[in-house]
Amino acid sequence: MSSVVETRTATPLKTPAPLKMAKEEEPADMNIPDNYVAWTLKTQKPLPPVTLNNWWKELNYLSLSILTIVPTIAIIGACYVKLRWETAVWSVLYYFVTGLGITAGYHRLWAHRSYNASKPLQYALAAAGAGAVEGSIKWWSRGHRAHHRYTDTELDPYNAHLGFWWSHVGWMIIKPRRKPGVADVSDLSKNEVVRWQHRWYLQLIIGMGFLVPMAVAGLGWGDWAGGFIYAGAARLCFVHHSTFCVNSLAHWLGESPFDDKHTPRDHVVTALVTIGEGYHNFHHQFPMDYRNAIKWYQYDPTKWFIWVCQQLGLASHLKVFPENEVRKGQLTMQLKRLRETQEGLTFAPDVNELPVISWESFQEQSTKRPLIVIGGFIHDVSDFMDEHPGGHHLIAKNIGRDATTAFFGGVYDHSNAAHNWLSMMRVGVLHGGTQHGLDDKTVPPSQRLRIARYNELGSGNASSTAWSDGEGLLG
Repeated sequence: MSSVVETRTATPLKTPAPLKMAKEEEPADMNIPDNYVAWTLKTQKPLPPVTLNNWWKELNYLSLSILTIVPTIAIIGACYVKLRWETAVWSVLYYFVTGLGITAGYHRLWAHRSYNASKPLQYALAAAGAGAVEGSIKWWSRGHRAHHRYTDTELDPYNAHLGFWWSHVGWMIIKPRRKPGVADVSDLSKNEVVRWQHRWYLQLIIGMGFLVPMAVAGLGWGDWAGGFIYAGAARLCFVHHSTFCVNSLAHWLGESPFDDKHTPRDHVVTALVTIGEGYHNFHHQFPMDYRNAIKWYQYDPTKWFIWVCQQLGLASHLKVFPENEVRKGQLTMQLKRLRETQEGLTFAPDVNELPVISWESFQEQSTKRPLIVIGGFIHDVSDFMDEHPGGHHLIAKNIGRDATTAFFGGVYDHSNAAHNWLSMMRVGVLHGGTQHGLDDKTVPPSQRLRIARYNELGSGNASSTAWSDGEGLLG
């Protein structure tokens, strides 16, 4: 989700642009081939692997410097400068200010356009985001859009399949083996606030990253050194790794309640350390939604901040994905997990695979082993007679008979569990033996809400039409 320094971008396949685009920046993905991903992986060779012999040549020294010097300043400074309570409070407050510059600004406003912001709010978020020192809006959004478009592939700049630490910081410290996939940011090139920040980015990161937090502490309560060490360096280190966790922790810890096709996951711990960006599975499914957490009790201060800005007239057009579609995503995953549970169970034999037996043949074969008809199915109860809670005699007296009425309430209205267990004893279908009105009882309760794949829906559970009378039942 975040980074420190700008790196190279992908070069799309070029073809002549339409005339209407001649006067403005052409979208980067305007003329890419339809098989862009496969084409790119085939035609653009990655850099050679990093080895013990070349690793020092493959480091991005600017990013490495920022990610090591800042925490070093914070650690050494903390050994010599006492932390005052005022500075501690200010450091936490400024952490949220600059963090929201990334989450509410860079991420939800500019990368995903999930709401509209007034010019004052845009300038404030652009300045605050610069204080997080993670690259300009335009560059950061280009990388993040590529991440969403090519999630978990070689064209994803922070591909989670390459490991937790690669997604967290590795992709910034080591030169990328492959250029990130093409992603259009021509809309941001037209935004005057984005252009302003991009032009003055160096001055903004110095001012918002260190001078402002130091000046507030210095002018406010005379703690210039503490402002620099704690509200500046230490706070910056926390902001970095907080937002980096959206690339790493949010793809590693938690569950996938909306879709498990890719690695993004939801977890409250990730939300707590990322200012609300921890419900990442939802976000990857519905990236245009201004929310990350959809339940009132889920931690998402970024959502609350945007909502408050709307109430103050600073934000508008907050995008929300249709509730019906969100619930479809949840239902899909619930059904998938139920299907996995279902596939681990053994159910009654397929009706279409059972032999169809006449009443006369059933009675004849009942003299050789204990067979009972219930609901049109012939059951072999030889392994159950001594286990029957009602006693052996109730089973014995119905051998060779139709016990449907007795089973379905005549003697005892059996439970769903009993019905399910009985279905496992089916060995045949009585020809013409299903009584009128018992159609709903021919399917065991455990299978009435069976989870079926789309290609299974046409088969159904119709009675067998095959005729296999005689000794086939005992075969």
